[in-house]
Amino acid sequence: MINVTETAQQELTTYFEGKAKEPIRVHLADGGCSGPRLSLALDEVRDGDKSVQQGEFTFLIQEELAEATGKVTIDMTQYGFSVESENPVGGGGGCGCSSSGGCSSGGCGC
Repeated sequence: MINVTETAQQELTTYFEGKAKEPIRVHLADGGCSGPRLSLALDEVRDGDKSVQQGEFTFLIQEELAEATGKVTIDMTQYGFSVESENPVGGGGGCGCSSSGGCSSGGCGC
């Protein structure tokens, strides 16, 4: 359901160094001109969520979104996290922001 590449896991490990590891939500974000895209945000478990453990991280995705997207792959690019799905939703998306840019809870990228 959710696959996280080794490169993305390393970036998350760096981000959470010295911090409590919060669940990371895969969600559908507004994409402006290109339409909605999959993105990441720190969040809490909600009713209707699927929870997936990848390494030392917990990823959340709403059940309906998981059914629509199929397999989701989280990777790192030179521009930040990339969130791609087996069945593209909206613009198909990639996050485009890096954890080294100082993200906050609920923001894009972790």
